[in-house]
Amino acid sequence: MAAFVVVLICSNIIGPAKLATIDIMGENFIYGAGVLFFPLSYVFGDVLTEVYGYARARKVIWVGFIGVIFASIMSFIIVKLPPAPGWEGQEAYAMIFGQVPRIVFASLIAFFVGEMINAYVMAKMKLWTKGKHLWTRTIGSTIVGQGFDSLIFYPVAFYGIWSNEVLFTVMFSNFLIKVGWEAVLTPVTYKLVAALKKAEDVEIFDDKTDFSPFKIKTD
Repeated sequence: MAAFVVVLICSNIIGPAKLATIDIMGENFIYGAGVLFFPLSYVFGDVLTEVYGYARARKVIWVGFIGVIFASIMSFIIVKLPPAPGWEGQEAYAMIFGQVPRIVFASLIAFFVGEMINAYVMAKMKLWTKGKHLWTRTIGSTIVGQGFDSLIFYPVAFYGIWSNEVLFTVMFSNFLIKVGWEAVLTPVTYKLVAALKKAEDVEIFDDKTDFSPFKIKTD
């Protein structure tokens, strides 16, 4: 839970508004900088759902959701506080930590929907596969969850600010990077899942789980 929330808050505060570029065969490939780290939250989400079940993962997602809200409110208040005479960092501080309400709203909605769908698909696929072929669940749930995340976040946050070409390019490239990261980190996911299942001596199948995203209790 701690790792999930830390990655989530850092990704949402530090990364979402910056565009970065990398040269691939002479072409500039544009992507959102936060995408390099945000997919780690999906890895932790997959591990939580696989080991502890959908209900526990749902509770952790709610904790992360509340954590991001608190971090956003804290950033907004601190930026708005009048700077002390002689302190010359206000403009730079506001540029780094200033929270645009539209981006915050887009981030919160996209995160909640994407993570809940990711956990739901992960849990359902575990039932369909009878607990086998973990890689199909981690990648399959990420494709669906990250798909919804990207389709919600970028249009809500940047439509009308970025050109439609840049918006589509960043949305599509970030989706590919997120899914690619999940595939690359599959061996890590396997090791974490195996270690936790052995340590906790648990194997949960969500055959009787209430999948409402708004229920907090785990029993």
